[in-house]
Amino acid sequence: MPIRDRFAPGQEPLYLIDGTSYIYRGFHALKELSRSDGFPTNALHVVLRLVLRILREERPRHALFVVDGRAPSFRADIFPAYKAQREKMPEDLARQIDPVIQGVGLLGLPVLREEGVEADDTIASLVARFKNERPVVIVGSDKDLRQCLDRQVVLWDPSGKQEKLVTYDDFLVEFPPGPSHWPDFQALTGDASDNIPGVPGIGPKTAAEITALFPSLEGVTANLDRLKPAWRAKIEPLREQLFVYRELTRLRTDAAPGVTLETLAVRPAPRDEAARFLNSYELRSLARELPADAPAASAQQPARPDAPAQLSLFGEAAAAPPAAALPDPTPFELLPSLVGRETSLVPVNGGFLIAFDAVQHLCPGDPARLAPLLALAACVATPSLKDLLASDPAWEAVPLERWFDLSLAAYLLAPEDRIYSWERLKDSLWSDPTFAPAEAPGGAEGLACLALARRLKARAAQAGLAPLLDTLEMPLIPVLVGMERAGIRIDREAFATFGQEVAEKLEKLTTLMHEQAGARFNVRSSQQLANVLYQGLGLKAPGKTPGGAASTSAEVLERLAGQHPLVDTVLEFRKLEKLRSTYLDPLPALADGQGRIHTTFNQLATATGRLSSSAPNLQNIPVRGELGKRMRALFTAAPGRLLASADYSQIELRVLAHFSKDPALLEAFRQGQDIHARTAALLFDKTQAAVTPEERRQAKTINFGLLYGMGPQKLGRELGLTLAAAKDFITRYFERMSVLKDYYQSVVDQAKETGSVTTLAGRRRRLPDIDSRNAQLESQARRQAVNTVIQGSAADIIKMAMLAAWKDDALRSLNARLILQVHDELVIEAPESSAHAAGERLRELMSGVVSLDVPVAADMGVGKDWSLAH
Repeated sequence: MPIRDRFAPGQEPLYLIDGTSYIYRGFHALKELSRSDGFPTNALHVVLRLVLRILREERPRHALFVVDGRAPSFRADIFPAYKAQREKMPEDLARQIDPVIQGVGLLGLPVLREEGVEADDTIASLVARFKNERPVVIVGSDKDLRQCLDRQVVLWDPSGKQEKLVTYDDFLVEFPPGPSHWPDFQALTGDASDNIPGVPGIGPKTAAEITALFPSLEGVTANLDRLKPAWRAKIEPLREQLFVYRELTRLRTDAAPGVTLETLAVRPAPRDEAARFLNSYELRSLARELPADAPAASAQQPARPDAPAQLSLFGEAAAAPPAAALPDPTPFELLPSLVGRETSLVPVNGGFLIAFDAVQHLCPGDPARLAPLLALAACVATPSLKDLLASDPAWEAVPLERWFDLSLAAYLLAPEDRIYSWERLKDSLWSDPTFAPAEAPGGAEGLACLALARRLKARAAQAGLAPLLDTLEMPLIPVLVGMERAGIRIDREAFATFGQEVAEKLEKLTTLMHEQAGARFNVRSSQQLANVLYQGLGLKAPGKTPGGAASTSAEVLERLAGQHPLVDTVLEFRKLEKLRSTYLDPLPALADGQGRIHTTFNQLATATGRLSSSAPNLQNIPVRGELGKRMRALFTAAPGRLLASADYSQIELRVLAHFSKDPALLEAFRQGQDIHARTAALLFDKTQAAVTPEERRQAKTINFGLLYGMGPQKLGRELGLTLAAAKDFITRYFERMSVLKDYYQSVVDQAKETGSVTTLAGRRRRLPDIDSRNAQLESQARRQAVNTVIQGSAADIIKMAMLAAWKDDALRSLNARLILQVHDELVIEAPESSAHAAGERLRELMSGVVSLDVPVAADMGVGKDWSLAH
């Protein structure tokens, strides 16, 4: 039911939208959403979808979208620490503020951004001005806005999974003193998100008891002698500051003096212009939510702000033509010959669209009959070959060299785009300035597939990506499909036994945590845990959530380890709870009738080229420590067979040695030395024999850490060093490994010159932020440059090894099959009689698949389960 229908008939509500809150929430909710040129659109998407929903469902006549002013508010004057802990607005969020304001305005809503005034103050002022003449709906969730509630004022948050509505009566049940005393309550509890201290040790429960006795601060301070001694002892030293805290939480009612009801009128949206705006940011799903009578958007699009000079894959956005009606089915027997023709194949409801020579046919025939026909074509373009092969093995009858995979080509051209669905690919065709509608009239999908294939082929060739596509990524598709079909067997009984042990351990840890905290609490609730740690036990929170609350993330708790026994117990509990909820409980349910689990290998998921695994993710199975051994032991070979696992030895450091030509790295690998001991010897001016285990650990941490962009702060946490000591450690490392430092800089210089970096196999990653004026984004791009070259090249090598193993006649003769890839490790399954020979052959293939300036080494093991084989 629309909110407006909750009020008396004939009453037109005023809708006041807390725009700043939804802008931030949208930014953090959809981190990866961006336009094809990299311009962030997550906040823009969430806010405009919310506004469209309000317009559609509520049909407001008067509304206002309110945004915080740029300048600090009066609160910073009376309390300089107000919001001082908050980090500067991220650049990707700041870039969206003006587009959000423009977009909301184009949808017909008035927008107000008053300098030096926070959105909540503007809303409170307008509530006070209009609540006696009409109902007011505050669209927001900020707890400060509760003080605005009244008989005709409601607080509505429609953005979550379940919308929330708070009325005046609802609030009185929760807080009997009423909305006017909410600032008194907040002054006592404080607000971590705004850096308002409150009274240490006075949490919401205690504050509620105090305000139930004395609703106002005046009443509290005048009756301190009537409070419990423990309360009085906490409040009395802060009796003066409490009134300052209240001023910080109390909303103004004198803002926006020039706003009248006429200025709040919702205007008819200029729909043609709104559609062009939404399409220019590639928010086509929102453009489709505009009223049905909206005119079609013009083909002429405005220039995009902040577009990089380098062309994106998808170019300028444009409205897609309506989908063409499917042609009448063409019987299989009547399909013309495809010999030597460029063809496309698009799965649709009712069969497959096959297009060639400017005509598309709908063929309801089954793959077993269609595949031999398509095998005669010169080329068969399809949105996703992997999906086709996974759906029916009959498609394997079409030679691999005939296929052209649109999604894979699009991924290699723009690996940061993340989304390569057929819908997104079609959108990219309409945005291509060279596209002629005659190539796919009326949005004909089969012809669109053919037209897009021609463009992607040309772009891949121009970018030098054709060899990578033809010789590595396309041949890898049947390998991945074959591994997915094979799956890996699990021991159901061992899963159940281990799961029971973990469940019992979790119960004991829960009891222990309650004892250590001195009270019962929900150990899975971050908020309750934060209250126990930071209020009950008085620990100082070393980090905050994006919303400003005290964090209980794993990283934060690890920094608190050792400060109180409860922290260490929570960390142990979480480790076991993740094991239970992520693996022990769900995985057995995913096994098939033969007890095998089938993961999905994702070829288009990472910008570096590494494969990922999902549904379930078998690449994240724990490997270290006793828990890792127990987990891997749950994965077994079939009866009469064994697992053989071969794992590259320090492949990324070997790639680094190859590219950098650092003498220390080259010599260490060529001589078969312990690379981390060798690095430690250089760092600490010792012989390798004199290096201690702790010194080797430190060298190993920095060797790998710098590859992944580890900065001094994280290195300090990893090694237990101060920030200054960590910086000195990195400086000393590069002094002793000066060639390595020069190499890292050369990678960054290349990225700055060309806008991208390339891997061993020619994979390319664009880095548009490498010249960003935002130091944080520029620093991140520098780390991505080095990481992509090294990690991406290692990903190339493991893919080469997978191809070699898949095609190898020796492994085939030993009846060995490739079943799993986990980062630098390959797992095969073979009969007991040939498993050791198969493992040795796999190790040999992996070691010889590429020639580097240092030896490429792999370790191998064989066993009945994965733990024994690893």
